[in-house]
Amino acid sequence: MSEPSFELLPGDPASPVLLHVPHSARAIPAGVRAGLLLDDAALERELDHITDAHTAEIASRASELARVRPWRFVNRLSRLVVDPERFPDEREEMRAVGMGAVYTRTTHGEPLRAEDTVQEPLIERYFEPYARAITEAVSERLAAAGRVVVIDVHSYPSRPLPYELHGGGPRPAVCLGTDAFHTPPGLTAAARSAFSPYGKTGLDSPFAGTYVPLAHYGRERRVGALMVEIRRDTYMTEPGGPPGAGLDQVAAALAVLVDSLG
Repeated sequence: MSEPSFELLPGDPASPVLLHVPHSARAIPAGVRAGLLLDDAALERELDHITDAHTAEIASRASELARVRPWRFVNRLSRLVVDPERFPDEREEMRAVGMGAVYTRTTHGEPLRAEDTVQEPLIERYFEPYARAITEAVSERLAAAGRVVVIDVHSYPSRPLPYELHGGGPRPAVCLGTDAFHTPPGLTAAARSAFSPYGKTGLDSPFAGTYVPLAHYGRERRVGALMVEIRRDTYMTEPGGPPGAGLDQVAAALAVLVDSLG
């Protein structure tokens, strides 16, 4: 497969902002597809549910609108290949539903891969290079700008899917995932303000936490982080349909956030 696994899209040399888009793609290499148990129709349905559709486009448009262009790190493969934001070991709570770094279950709890699938080759081929590359990208921004703010761009369904471990709470238009160490109050306040014209914001429900490379996590306070989860019915037709007018609106709000951090 010629499509790269991920891509770093340069922004302004002085920008401290890195927009991270890990779950927007649907591409699956043929060798990985061969190990999935779903037929083609079922796989397309699963991709509709699991993909954060159009989030790469949201980040791209926000980048164009921002006064100072942020950097973007975009996953070009589906999270069904590997999920670059999950721990590849027992630290990952989503392993309880078969959705660690290498998924063995679908969003509805059905078998995706054989339970005895050897996961190490996928981790080595896809997960580890991704982790190294984004660690380098964050380190480079830190060296160039003196600080970094990683904004994770995600989306989530309007109704809970069976795999969600914490799906019983509020589902605002924009869920902001935070971390006690890497999300200072000013960053949260800036996000609430930026997204306020778009819709109601909430904290850490139904998804919590942020993404920071392990080399920096809990160690480097100059690395700030915030997860932005956009409820899908506000900008697209669920589960995997086309975008609507909300896409431009949320991209504009994200650009306001970017500008507030520059």
